[in-house]
Amino acid sequence: MATMTVIPKKKTKKVPAKGMMDNVMQQFSIAADYIDLHPNIRKILSITNNEIIVNFPVKMDNGEVEIFTGYRVQHNNALGPYKGGLRYHPTVDIDAARALAMWMTWKTSLAGLPYGGGKGGIQLDPSKYSKGELERITRRFTFALADNIGPEHDIPAPDVNTNSQTMAWIADTYMSMRPPAERTANQHVVTGKPEGSGGLEGRDRATGYGVFLNIKFWSEKNNQSIKDKKFIVQGFGNVGFWAAHFLEKEGAKMAAVQDAFGSIENQNGITVEDLFNYSKANNGSIVDFPEAETLDSKHFFATDCDICIPAALGNQITKDNAATIKATLIAEGANGPTNVEGEQILLKRNIAIIPDILCNSGGVVGSYFEWLQNRNGELWQFDEVIAKLDKKMKESFNKVFEYAQREGLDMRTAAYCIAIQRIEKAYIQRGIFP
Repeated sequence: MATMTVIPKKKTKKVPAKGMMDNVMQQFSIAADYIDLHPNIRKILSITNNEIIVNFPVKMDNGEVEIFTGYRVQHNNALGPYKGGLRYHPTVDIDAARALAMWMTWKTSLAGLPYGGGKGGIQLDPSKYSKGELERITRRFTFALADNIGPEHDIPAPDVNTNSQTMAWIADTYMSMRPPAERTANQHVVTGKPEGSGGLEGRDRATGYGVFLNIKFWSEKNNQSIKDKKFIVQGFGNVGFWAAHFLEKEGAKMAAVQDAFGSIENQNGITVEDLFNYSKANNGSIVDFPEAETLDSKHFFATDCDICIPAALGNQITKDNAATIKATLIAEGANGPTNVEGEQILLKRNIAIIPDILCNSGGVVGSYFEWLQNRNGELWQFDEVIAKLDKKMKESFNKVFEYAQREGLDMRTAAYCIAIQRIEKAYIQRGIFP
């Protein structure tokens, strides 16, 4: 039987901030100070609502049992159900989940969605397990977590090293645990499912497409063309690939790529589709791609380019490498890829940053569309989805850009101010339960 620990709200204050949590708290404080956030609401938003840790056993293919630790942090639900991804990665811990959950709260609020923020996952390296083992791990995690998620309470989605297949296993396990009459009504317990299992057409590319759209909107505002611009991508997974795909279609050139295995460069351009096919045939690695040269990973961010897209993990751009970046625009495809010290250096160098809570919000907007589709028993066509995504992303970008221009702020602080003020308004209107 799985063991579960629910850490109550009052205890989270005693956990010292570190890593990504320290980063997101600094970002929050900058915006909260600027808008003079009400002290009581500041206290509420500074901590998480719930933190769930589950330890559960799974039988491996060789018959041995391995114990896994899974996390789900629910930061805030003032605007609606908790929403956020589940990642499978060795770096997953309670601190990372707290930070990512908080970022989701700001992201969903900024996008104007009826959601709060949550995040979680399992601390493991999925490359070390078979597909059958990953299915059993996922289903056992869902069983352990089932009382803490739900289509109107907390709605997970794919994240690093999870995908539509992972979501299908979660949905099937969760629905199997409900009474027969309620099973199909709970299909929207997760988003990012395969199209044949209630998924949304185009959801696979929504995050990367959103990154591309934000780059396009920024370029238009600055009277620039994407055509012939050079870009580099850190992380060639779902987000990095689709962002690169759409940029290439606009005439931009991919000059360098970095993944967990190594880095490559070709200043004449790396064909996105060719690299994608190569990595699929090479166990997901871009290393030794014949149309590019090997690049020292330590110098990846110093590569000559116009646009840099960090689309991997958090805290990648720091004081140690920010001064070497040659790009004039950073488009954050990952969550928290730039820490506060790194950002200060970039801003002093007049390098623009499209912040994560705006830049990669296409994924959660797509998730919202899927959730609505399932909830209402509808079936949306691809063209309709893309048109809705275009409209929603443009509204968000314009809102942030105009606020930043009007107030003389960087785009991250502007985005945070807008997101936090929406939540503050909800608390002021409703009051706080005694």
